[in-house]
Amino acid sequence: MKKTRPLRTIGWREWLVLPDLGIKRIKAKVDTGARSSALHAFDLEEITIDGGPGVRFKVHPIQRDSDTSVTAEAQLIDQRWVRSSTGRATLRPVIRTLAVLGDELWPIEVTLVRRDVMGFRMLLGRQAIRGRFVVDPGRSFLLGRAGKKKKKKKKRPVAGGKRKKTRRLGEEGAR
Repeated sequence: MKKTRPLRTIGWREWLVLPDLGIKRIKAKVDTGARSSALHAFDLEEITIDGGPGVRFKVHPIQRDSDTSVTAEAQLIDQRWVRSSTGRATLRPVIRTLAVLGDELWPIEVTLVRRDVMGFRMLLGRQAIRGRFVVDPGRSFLLGRAGKKKKKKKKRPVAGGKRKKTRRLGEEGAR
């Protein structure tokens, strides 16, 4: 009998890293209504990588920032007709790349499309999360912020310069 590990819960938006593409942090919308994942890409150029078809493209990884861009290259694994949320079908290049979400690292297929007017630079579709995660649509960023270390909370000073020693209810000696 095959053992299955429990699926981790993610929010409807999460921070991803796409290390193969040089993207250290990108905010993604987890879209269970979308079969495939999509990445905002522009200035697409056909190239040859290891004797096979490839694509060079640019990405604006930060929402509402069209000045910051990352240039990436990847092998082209396919071109597929994809129907957008507006019902319009377009032929899109498809690449395979590694994704990092929390401490999970796995390969995903991503279509490249211009998403200038969309709220998120990346959609993480059903195929990418199937068998790995479940989605809590009421929560966000459950696995932390990619590429950022968590800040330690500073203790605020107390008037008079000293903290009072307190006990929690249920501890020995609590009333």
